Amino acid sequence: MKHFTKKENLKDCDPTEGFTLSVNKPLNWTSFDLVNKIRYHLKHLWQLKKLKVGHAGTLDPLATGLVVIGVGKGTKTMNRWMGQKKTYTGKIKLGATTESYDRESEEINHLPTAGITTEDVERAVLEFTGTLMQKPPVFSALKKDGIPMYKMARRGEQVEVNAREVQVEKFEIPDFSNPMITFELVCSKGTYVRSLAHDLGQLLGVGGFLYELKREGIGELLNRDSFEIEEALTALSTMSPLQNDLINK
Repeated sequence: MKHFTKKENLKDCDPTEGFTLSVNKPLNWTSFDLVNKIRYHLKHLWQLKKLKVGHAGTLDPLATGLVVIGVGKGTKTMNRWMGQKKTYTGKIKLGATTESYDRESEEINHLPTAGITTEDVERAVLEFTGTLMQKPPVFSALKKDGIPMYKMARRGEQVEVNAREVQVEKFEIPDFSNPMITFELVCSKGTYVRSLAHDLGQLLGVGGFLYELKREGIGELLNRDSFEIEEALTALSTMSPLQNDLINK
């Protein structure tokens, strides 16, 4: 299955054969927003009634970075990308918590952070490297009894979250400008960076939440080689009219 980055020419891609492509998700978009935008564009371009489009690995609305989009038969390869290790950069803010473990909900439980040093932070992140048993956030799309947990949490229901094993290959702190931690992370699929941020804040005794997140890579794919969404739509629009004739026969 052909995978396209901005290094390749998209004019030769064919939805009837299927393909995948790297897209940089903008801030405040959902991963499904990307899917909808590309599906609508291709259906209109190729005059299709139906077209499967999917993505590998959800990013929260406040996260940016690499999302692999599958088109047509390319959707059948999504597990390949979902199983790859992920690389992230981002920021964690100490001194408060949020119910969602990120900036989507209001800051609560404020505590002073003046006593926290760079050495404290670097020592603490060592506890979150290697094989971990991690509890996903309650405000997540994971399902319990067939219902997304975030829907249960928003209804005020008590949700028991089970810990699961994840791998953190790298968790480094290139900068700590109190109360903001800048981090670089390499981890397995299923790792919730929001949970890492929350748990790190708890270990440091002052609370913390994920302030900023960018997915820099999935396996060998790099976000710097991905299309901006408008670039992808423009490139897809340059596909050969001859292919359009073939699909309608």
